[in-house]
Amino acid sequence: MTNKIAIITGGSRGLGKSAALKLAQQGVDVVVTYHSKEAEAASVVAEIEALGGKAAALQLDVGVSSSFDHFAQRLRAVLAQKWQRSSFDFLVNNAGVGIYNPIAQTTEEQFDQLVNIHLKGVFFLTQKLLPLIADNGRIVNVSTGLTRFALPGYAAYASMKGAIEVFTKYLAKELGPRKIAVNVVAPGAIETDFGHGAVRDNKDLNNFVASQTALGRVGLPDDIGGVIASLLNQDSGWINAQRIEASGGMFL
Repeated sequence: MTNKIAIITGGSRGLGKSAALKLAQQGVDVVVTYHSKEAEAASVVAEIEALGGKAAALQLDVGVSSSFDHFAQRLRAVLAQKWQRSSFDFLVNNAGVGIYNPIAQTTEEQFDQLVNIHLKGVFFLTQKLLPLIADNGRIVNVSTGLTRFALPGYAAYASMKGAIEVFTKYLAKELGPRKIAVNVVAPGAIETDFGHGAVRDNKDLNNFVASQTALGRVGLPDDIGGVIASLLNQDSGWINAQRIEASGGMFL
């Protein structure tokens, strides 16, 4: 039986890397995209191949929607060359940036960057890849716990993610006839270099988050990678159009 294939945007590090490796451990082959960290993406590919799987890395700037046609062409070529397939099974829309600024100080440039990466990018990349997603496939969009609880400074970022949570429901509805399930994973605060590594490197912030989390610590990338992988497991096929928060119980 041939392996399933997952496409993970922003798969060179952090949550995307964790999801890629968790999927590889389950026998899923992976194509990771990276923005600028080519060496790190190549390292992820090597780790997956060491696990016995197939993998590839493609450059992609999810904030530039005009590049998506070309990306789809390159993806088609990789699928044909490496897997002798014209489709893939799972899409994980993970790539993103964090911008922290109170509403009063948020610039239009920052707002537009967040729109292009987190909303427009996800919408139109998914649109371009729909012909390549196999029927009975899955899509997982990555959101944030900040759509449920509000922390000052994240208004613009969380607003984009809130839009993605609505978009997920519409995707699930429209792709239902193709038996493609679509869900959202909403991480809580995670120790990565996201947002300049604030949660990981700021001891006071880390302690505060841990104190407000039922399980008493800040999340780690593997806490989220495992959740994403579990939603793509064959036993999770009946979960559809849902927001799954993986935060260890923040702000209950």
